[in-house]
Amino acid sequence: MMKCLQNKRTRRDLITYALVIAAFVAVYFLQANRMIPRMIVGQLVPICSYVVMALSLNLVVGVAGDLSLGHAGFMSVGAYTGIVAAMSLTQAVPDDGLRLVIAMIVGAASAALAGFVIGIPVLRLSGDYLAIVTLAFGEIIKEIVTCLIVGVDERGLHVLFNLTGSLSVSDLNLSEGGTAIIKGAQGASGVETISTFIAGFLLVMVALVVVLNLVRSRTGRAIMAVRDNRIAAESVGISTTKYRMIAFVVSAALAGAAGALFGNGFSQLSATKFDFNTSILILVFVVLGGLGNMRGSIVAAVALTILPEALRQFSDYRMLVYAVVLILVMIVSNNDAIKGAVGRLKARLTSREKEVGADV
Repeated sequence: MMKCLQNKRTRRDLITYALVIAAFVAVYFLQANRMIPRMIVGQLVPICSYVVMALSLNLVVGVAGDLSLGHAGFMSVGAYTGIVAAMSLTQAVPDDGLRLVIAMIVGAASAALAGFVIGIPVLRLSGDYLAIVTLAFGEIIKEIVTCLIVGVDERGLHVLFNLTGSLSVSDLNLSEGGTAIIKGAQGASGVETISTFIAGFLLVMVALVVVLNLVRSRTGRAIMAVRDNRIAAESVGISTTKYRMIAFVVSAALAGAAGALFGNGFSQLSATKFDFNTSILILVFVVLGGLGNMRGSIVAAVALTILPEALRQFSDYRMLVYAVVLILVMIVSNNDAIKGAVGRLKARLTSREKEVGADV
């Protein structure tokens, strides 16, 4: 029975990988033949970033059962550390693809470290208290980034922390050939855009492999046991803090890599891109896609990133239509009658396949 269940999950995961690969091939073909509007082409890298963000947050919210409202903070850590890494290595690593990989690794490591530091006090809480504290940490990270002034020259990195608001780029004392990367409240400017749709697809695949393999592993089963019943999990020797921390740090690392991809796709990036609204948007992706449903998170992230842009021509009613669509999706996805009808349809199709197989 257990082996049959494992085989079923493996088939489901392989189907998810195949669907993502097929979607990439189709979009890449259409893009190469200029059959996609420029508006959508410009959204391909952000879509990949948001898909990874949705997958990573689903690991915390859907699998671990913890409500985090500051996920955009980890994205901002990855974005700015990734930008600094990519721009600092322009001379040493001239290849854009390699620099982007290094930037995503640096972004993931920085966000994982931030997630670990934040997780130590935060994961002692649960429920509403956890949500409030993660929201606070997300805003704190955004304000810290706003105070940073960073530049690079032949002597290396120059970093100032502008707490009083009296410092500026000139206080970095850069040499004549130096470059200011982060300019405090102005954010990062003059960034060389090296992010590509192919890199975004590869990051989505890496995130899928990491998340799905973690969920199917012994560690993933322990995380879900803690989610379902902490007292029972502790009674059999499962450390609730340890496994919640694993989910939180892995989620933060993936968010950091997504942030690095996102940040290196824009020539100008301000901290306002990673505010509370962004965290809520990512949470909407997870909720609409289904808690613990990675395939649903991908679909929701893609659809809800494209929808506002597709409705831009209806500027007066765009947000109204967007809100109505969200409400309708929530009603349909939580309607027992519709779920029952879909379940009966699946049962009929399955029985029909068995009958055809028996006839053959």
